[in-house]
Amino acid sequence: MTAALHLVGSIPLQSTERVFREVSQRIGPYLKRLPDGETGARAAWTAWQGKIVERVDGIVRTGVRDVQGIPYPTYGLRPGLSPEHIDFGNLGYADVAIASWRDFARLRGEGVIGASQKFQVSLPTPLAVIQAFFWGNPDLPVICATYERALVAELARMLEAIPHGDFSLQWDIAVEFHRIWEKPDSDLARQFPSATLIETIARLSDYIPRVVELGWHFCYGDAGHKHFVEPHDTGLMVDIGNQLTAATTRDVTWLHFPVPRDRSDTGYFKPLAKLKRKRIAELYIGLIHLTDGLEGARRRIAAAREVISDFGLATECGFGRRPPDTILALLDLHRGIAKGSIRG
Repeated sequence: MTAALHLVGSIPLQSTERVFREVSQRIGPYLKRLPDGETGARAAWTAWQGKIVERVDGIVRTGVRDVQGIPYPTYGLRPGLSPEHIDFGNLGYADVAIASWRDFARLRGEGVIGASQKFQVSLPTPLAVIQAFFWGNPDLPVICATYERALVAELARMLEAIPHGDFSLQWDIAVEFHRIWEKPDSDLARQFPSATLIETIARLSDYIPRVVELGWHFCYGDAGHKHFVEPHDTGLMVDIGNQLTAATTRDVTWLHFPVPRDRSDTGYFKPLAKLKRKRIAELYIGLIHLTDGLEGARRRIAAAREVISDFGLATECGFGRRPPDTILALLDLHRGIAKGSIRG
């Protein structure tokens, strides 16, 4: 059964413990799983990986590019270094996940976190990280494959340290949508054919043991609270979801997708009727927007219910680019919407 609410990942409060406490107090009963908030340097999603990339032997800084207000350094390879020989080493994802899991387990033992709730980790696909820092590099596919091996090693450490029955893993699938699937004639799309992307995400998904929950977050970006590309409707996301479920060997625990704040028409949701839900246990619609609050959510919920009935609610993306002083109000809005959606 789908829970009333889902949190995508980033929640920029002061600490992981503060995230766990505030989320549990305000909306805990409506959640099946809790993320650690990706606090501090991780709030800007993949930007923190720049320091990881920069320390790698043989990688040199070439400049900086602006990604909707977020500065991303760019890098190249030292002459003579083959991209398949890059040693990215410790990416830091396992270190923070294991530390957060310890906080989660302690607070659950104290009764702060619900006894049945699971610990959620959200990870970007390798492409999301590598295209940001090696933009325009002709060796991008090979560098991406090398980074994937390092990311899988991080995941292996998490799986060794975190009890599988308490663990939920979400793949954040963003760049694939707004830079490739929505722009099939782009240079990046020529480097990464759609079939290759599907194969990669399926491979990463199949790496997750079946006892561990698996989620997919479909994303169109959220820098400045604006999508990089506005989806015409849910059609492309339904198509990709169907392709991915056909390509993976395991079931998917949840699928989350965004709704632009100005879309409360049934037409946006109509393609969802073609989503093959048999192997997707839970569906979350990212229709909560602080700008129009409870009334806006009600309009979008009503439009979605014209097409489907069993779904939970979320924001379109994480909270990481949002001012920290708005976070508690946004969590309280989640609670108000969840109460209303359950009654409705």
